[in-house]
Amino acid sequence: MTKDLRIVFMGTPDFAVPTLQTLLEHQYNVVAVITAPDRPAGRGQKLHQSPVKEYAVAQHIPVLQPTNLKSEAFLEELSSYQANLQIIVAFRMLPEVVWAMPELGSFNIHGSLLPQYRGAAPINWAIINGEKETGVTSFFLKHEIDTGDMIFQERVPILEEDDFGSVYEKLKHEGARLALRTVQAIERDEVQPQPQVVSAETKHAPKIYKETCEINWNLTARQVRDFIRGLSPYPAAWTRINGKAFKIFKTEPLHDTAYDIAPGQIHTDNKTFLHVQTAAGAIAVLDLQMEGKKRMPVQDLLRGYSFTG
Repeated sequence: MTKDLRIVFMGTPDFAVPTLQTLLEHQYNVVAVITAPDRPAGRGQKLHQSPVKEYAVAQHIPVLQPTNLKSEAFLEELSSYQANLQIIVAFRMLPEVVWAMPELGSFNIHGSLLPQYRGAAPINWAIINGEKETGVTSFFLKHEIDTGDMIFQERVPILEEDDFGSVYEKLKHEGARLALRTVQAIERDEVQPQPQVVSAETKHAPKIYKETCEINWNLTARQVRDFIRGLSPYPAAWTRINGKAFKIFKTEPLHDTAYDIAPGQIHTDNKTFLHVQTAAGAIAVLDLQMEGKKRMPVQDLLRGYSFTG
């Protein structure tokens, strides 16, 4: 027996849009969308709508943008839609009064193979830690963040050429497919959630800050490269060279190359290449951005700037 679903969707960034789009394309009844309030952005500080809001408005779906998820006015409005299922993709932490509201529960799509990489930055940390695969998990919400019973998982390889940007794109679309599969199983009453089993090997994915992104050259060339690609293109790994800050987006390891210089020091001809020594081996910087300048290939930077030392 299939269930008559009334869905409230919650999400904010473009990561969540394919899931909402997929639900609508498969004729699911999304009765309302909840997303972040409009925020000032850019030089003019004009108010910008979230990608989820832009898509929902274009599809003529009611949009709620609460600043306080516990306010009586918001809870009353949310309840008025009489949803029996809530789907959350890249949204903020919800209070129990919200996630416990629908009779069929609230499920989240998380960008990792839970219980690995619970937290705010699962894609970044999986790449930084040199993982060969990651994935997406659907799970029912409970009190502690990212700890609820798992419904389904899909695995996605992390390739050598991948960085945060490319894995983000893969998981964005894989997450939409997983959400559809999860909704279909809930609709048919075929869900058998499994508890997460945490071990000493369970890794975490805490929020990333600017100071988190500074490159530690006292790691191996492999570790430095994984760190850089795990933060590329955003928020971007950075370092200081000759007193200037540089964001570094792309590198390649220099196999069997090491210079008799300290980790973090550079070797360059100031024309075609920029190499940096690590604790074990050196890497070639291929794509970077000097403070106050645009991102560019290293050869373009060297046409107008010379490094010393």
